[in-house]
Amino acid sequence: MTIEAERYGSRADTFVFLGCLVLSIIAMTVPDSIRRPFSQALRQTILAPLLALQEETATLKTSRAHVDEITAQRDSAMLAATFLPELRSENARLRSLLGLGQRLATGYVPAEVLHESGPTDPLTFLVSAGRKEGVKTLDPVVSPGGLVGVVSAVDEQTSVVATWAHPEFRAAAMALDGSIYGIVAPHGTEGPGIWLLELQGVPYRSVVPESTLIVSSGLGGVIPRGIPIGTVIGPGADNEHWERTYLLRPAVHPAAVTHVMILTGTTKGSGNLHDLFQDEGKSP
Repeated sequence: MTIEAERYGSRADTFVFLGCLVLSIIAMTVPDSIRRPFSQALRQTILAPLLALQEETATLKTSRAHVDEITAQRDSAMLAATFLPELRSENARLRSLLGLGQRLATGYVPAEVLHESGPTDPLTFLVSAGRKEGVKTLDPVVSPGGLVGVVSAVDEQTSVVATWAHPEFRAAAMALDGSIYGIVAPHGTEGPGIWLLELQGVPYRSVVPESTLIVSSGLGGVIPRGIPIGTVIGPGADNEHWERTYLLRPAVHPAAVTHVMILTGTTKGSGNLHDLFQDEGKSP
């Protein structure tokens, strides 16, 4: 029974194939005036569902491509919107740095902050300027806001900068009007206090008001006079004996710095640099 059914099916397929072949030959030989109406009738009846399905498939394919294009445009717009504030901030920082460079005129090397020097010393970072550009150990590192730190090690093409938060950082400082002198050092070595500075060695009889701007005094010859360091936010905990300590809010946060200036020599107005930093924010 199975073999006979298979044979019958095979013969039926053969007859159908031969019939289609004969019909195709006839269709090719008949004139266009007869073939055209016949073809039209087939398209409108038997082939109509297949043609409709093909058209719908083409429409769905086009719609899907259009949706993918719109999705890609939306994602690009969202990505651009996400980074727009950061790009604007970066642009503002670079413009400020260019303005500072024009005001300094000479005696500096611009450098890009590459990354932290190492996980064991997170209070330093690497910059893209070194001995080849004339950078030396203890050269001051500044940004348009003020003092960032000093160079602690120099290679041929890169340098390590110890920020003001480093435990070994010290800077001779004074009030802007020169009425108060002292030493600026990090407030702590861990915790939130690490991002504050303190002005040490102020005579006990001297009182420094809040919001007083503290700048470098130039004593010692390492850091030029007048570079902003921080602003007084209040007295420190140790105000006994013959001296006072005041807490400072730093003028520059190292984490916000992407480009710096390394002061390598005599600059314009090197007697007091405060006026150069005071112009920060103005157009170059």
